[in-house]
Amino acid sequence: MSKNPGTLRVVVLAGGISDEREISFASGANVRDSLHKVGYVHVDMLDPASDTFLANLAAGSYDVAFIALHGRGGEDGMIQSILEYLGIPYTGSDVIASAAAADKDVSKALYERAGIPIARGIALERADEIDTTAIVAELGESLFVKPAVNGSSYGVTCVHEAAELMPAIERAFEHGDKILIEQRLVGTEISIGVYGNKDLKALPVVEIRKQENAEFYDLNVKYIDPKLVHRIPAQIPEADYRRAQELACAAHRALGCLGFSRSDFIVTDHGPVILETNTIPGMTDTSLYPDELRHAGMEFPQVCDALIDMALERARV
Repeated sequence: MSKNPGTLRVVVLAGGISDEREISFASGANVRDSLHKVGYVHVDMLDPASDTFLANLAAGSYDVAFIALHGRGGEDGMIQSILEYLGIPYTGSDVIASAAAADKDVSKALYERAGIPIARGIALERADEIDTTAIVAELGESLFVKPAVNGSSYGVTCVHEAAELMPAIERAFEHGDKILIEQRLVGTEISIGVYGNKDLKALPVVEIRKQENAEFYDLNVKYIDPKLVHRIPAQIPEADYRRAQELACAAHRALGCLGFSRSDFIVTDHGPVILETNTIPGMTDTSLYPDELRHAGMEFPQVCDALIDMALERARV
């Protein structure tokens, strides 16, 4: 298929079934508008949560799908499976890489195998017997509790003492059947976008600057009150900066990601430690990934166009 933005039929998938539905709509709208800026004429937006989604998707004769879905149903391989069944090329990572990155327990195992430093922790499933005393004895009282499959800090709690642990566990289980409990790392939180398939480019490192009333980079800081919460480039030692970029590319490869990703780290006294990788990073006006692109001299509309190129190229293989 020869690519002509003027005739190519693109469907942007946004909304979906996850807790990040509204964020996804904002990402999708930004992608749609960006594609119009670089010459795409036929760009529709479809919501996978709509009752008519499958019928409209199958009837649309789409040449390519741009996935702007976050969290469950978007980054976990579900929508990718549907698109592959229908024979529609799509942007970003494939089914297997998406599923691996979405499950933080699985991704931690892949990071560790690739030599990427990880936080000590344990995974729990809903049916497990929970002994908070044993957990504190193993990991200490300063902890993060979070759903194993989710994003944008939904269900995440910072625990300071043993009495807070069980409520935090219950809150995390409200967002899924599997959770992670990890030691709370002390240091500077950073994020690094990665762009490309075979030839990877690590984008400038972002330093997350938490507000006084925020213990971590939570949902409110990310999307509701984003003032003064990050700076590019990160003000961290040069060796940690370069190492974090290397590790972000290593995480991208370890998971088998394609197109783009964004990995989050804590820079400790012993160097960067990975927290997670997002296979479909936020693409709103206030999201980190578009900002990183701008600081790397890359404009978001052109990158959206290139991601479609990658999707079509992969489909031709």
